[in-house]
Amino acid sequence: MTSDAHPASGRLFVLLVVLAVGVVAVLVALVSADIVRAADAQPLQHADAIVVFGAAQYSGHPSPVYRARLDHAFDLYQQGWAPLVVTTGGAAADPEFSEGGVGQDYLARRGVPEPNLIAETQGSDTSESARRVAAILHTNGVRSCIAVSDEYHVFRIGRLLAHEGLQVYLSPRPNSRPRHRLQRGIAVLREATSYLAWRMGIS
Repeated sequence: MTSDAHPASGRLFVLLVVLAVGVVAVLVALVSADIVRAADAQPLQHADAIVVFGAAQYSGHPSPVYRARLDHAFDLYQQGWAPLVVTTGGAAADPEFSEGGVGQDYLARRGVPEPNLIAETQGSDTSESARRVAAILHTNGVRSCIAVSDEYHVFRIGRLLAHEGLQVYLSPRPNSRPRHRLQRGIAVLREATSYLAWRMGIS
């Protein structure tokens, strides 16, 4: 009896592991499909604010990726979709400049008036920036926003901000998907796993 019990328990363990892996794979596939759908051009709605999620900056200058996000946000502001622009992101490896501050300065130089700009400068990652931005927006009586980032990033941003009680519309910057299929797959997988980790409370 004892010798038969061990193989049976071993088979049960393997079955449970296979089942768990299968469930995770299905969840990743479903979320990945949502990420790809969110990457397509979204119907815009007027909102209280435009929120630009940060990317790298170099000695006070936005990286090409960040500049493209900021330029897209500037176009939305110029077109009148929202009267306020919020930039996000902490200092990362450069203690002298924050991504949020660099983005704010860039948009000010482009002509957005200072009263129409707010910088969130403490967020260390997307989740923290979303929480801090939501707190800033709620403090300022803002209930809706247009989230701007790269095409495969906006799905997670939208869910994070909605979780904080905001009405969120997505506006991915155009042509921001990786050019090669493998890079696109890696980018989607990274976003899907990050989103699921957040949903499970482990990030």
